[in-house]
Amino acid sequence: MKKQIAILGSTGSIGTQALQVIEEQSDQYEAYVLTANNRVEELIAQARKFKPEAVVIANETKYAQLKEALADLPIKVYAGTDAICQIVEDSEIDIVLTAMVGYAGLKPTMNAIRARKPIALANKETLVVAGELINDMARLSGTPILPVDSEHSAVFQCLAGELGNPIEKVILTASGGPFRNCTMEQLATVTKAQALKHPNWDMGAKITIDSASMMNKGFEVIEAKWLFGVRPDQIEVVVHPQSIIHSMVQFEDGAVKAQLGMPDMRLPIQYAFSYPHRLKASFPRLDFKMCTNLTFEQPDTTRFRNLALAYEALHKGGNMPCIVNAANEVVVAAFLRDEISFLGMSDVIEKAMSIVSFVAKPEYEDYVATDAMTRRIAQELIK
Repeated sequence: MKKQIAILGSTGSIGTQALQVIEEQSDQYEAYVLTANNRVEELIAQARKFKPEAVVIANETKYAQLKEALADLPIKVYAGTDAICQIVEDSEIDIVLTAMVGYAGLKPTMNAIRARKPIALANKETLVVAGELINDMARLSGTPILPVDSEHSAVFQCLAGELGNPIEKVILTASGGPFRNCTMEQLATVTKAQALKHPNWDMGAKITIDSASMMNKGFEVIEAKWLFGVRPDQIEVVVHPQSIIHSMVQFEDGAVKAQLGMPDMRLPIQYAFSYPHRLKASFPRLDFKMCTNLTFEQPDTTRFRNLALAYEALHKGGNMPCIVNAANEVVVAAFLRDEISFLGMSDVIEKAMSIVSFVAKPEYEDYVATDAMTRRIAQELIK
């Protein structure tokens, strides 16, 4: 019986690579639902190739085009964000891959957890914004959350067979991005085109900018707390420019386990689908004859303030990570429109953290209100 997979965000970087995994492992998996935000042409092409049970386009103005293009196929066609939230509850779905970008991934993930669908989590904002809420829901429903981020998948793989052995420290590796060696003066003038050129990974625009600013690593620190039950002081970030060691775990006896591999997101995607088993795959292999120089350095939180702001939000707790996420989504979008400087992004995030009302014990409605208020304030700060 093939596992039926719903891919939320199938036209993005993670979604397209997940479809490559499904194509290669076609005796194991089928794409049951594909969803996209705006990219209707790509969604049409994917639907015609993979023939899912249903497709959903979040942008309702693209519904007629999608419906007409698939009229000759027995594929159900839906539109709107509510449809995405509802489709994840389908009884036939075995795994939900949440690969949507940003805050938009929160509500569909919550619905999938309520429906007891195992989550392959690629949308890091879900745990950044509402980690405590999501963890409580997953625990109450008995729903597994399997990390797809390469760093968290690495930690997850390092913990296999270590049940009952306490973690002393989680060590997340960071490439350092394209500006690792830049001075503050150089960072003040970097362009969108420069920021979109990541040295090691092929990713979508937002996560590539987040990686360049190190906000991506800050979000991963917050995620690690909720995924692995560790304190903020047990999470360390190490810059490892080669992106060969994807992350490490240090145990109480001083032993350190690391997961190594080529920088290829298909491996963590497939592991989340196949866990606890491993499937033979054609992914590139690590060749130690070519890999002769693995280096490590400390992150510079003076030049890359976003990492420090994320740690600050994690220590403060409550809705503070939600504030950081919403402000970051606004400033990244503005940077991609050439409306704010690279260093200016951190300024706006820091100001938003001091302006938006703090809620120590937020409910879902508080997250919704915080997100909306922060976006409005961040927009005003940019202007």
